[in-house]
Amino acid sequence: MSKVSYYTEEGLKKLRDELRQLKDIERPRASQAIAEARDKGDLSENAEYDAAKEAQGMLEMRISKLEEQLAGARIIDESQLDTSKILVLSKVKIKNQTNGMEMVYTLVADGEADLASGKISVNSPIGKGLLGKAVGEVAEIKVPNGVMKFDILEISR
Repeated sequence: MSKVSYYTEEGLKKLRDELRQLKDIERPRASQAIAEARDKGDLSENAEYDAAKEAQGMLEMRISKLEEQLAGARIIDESQLDTSKILVLSKVKIKNQTNGMEMVYTLVADGEADLASGKISVNSPIGKGLLGKAVGEVAEIKVPNGVMKFDILEISR
């Protein structure tokens, strides 16, 4: 049974594009590599054949995982989301109480997380700690080196 995950339209399109790339381009390429290695003779001592088969196995595993993710994928209608508390797809401005640093993050599904562009997973420690909080509240987030406290300054979409 697949797990339900919520995505933006952009994130879901990215998943579908990756799956299409793997199926339409990478899969035939892997089959070709196996055929070429098979043509080189004795399979029992053919390291190239073994490597091609292993690469194909990894590719099929990735395709299977993506298909499972897509089966449980749901698109979030951002216009229907409440902005009074932090939810998936909330854009949050927070302030670290320890060093006074302000940060802006967007909470997204695991597959869309990209810290460089300010997108963190709702399943990350910070993401979990922020969920359900409102402006003015303090989020206490347990991290490996202790507890971090963040003031919630702003929530938007």
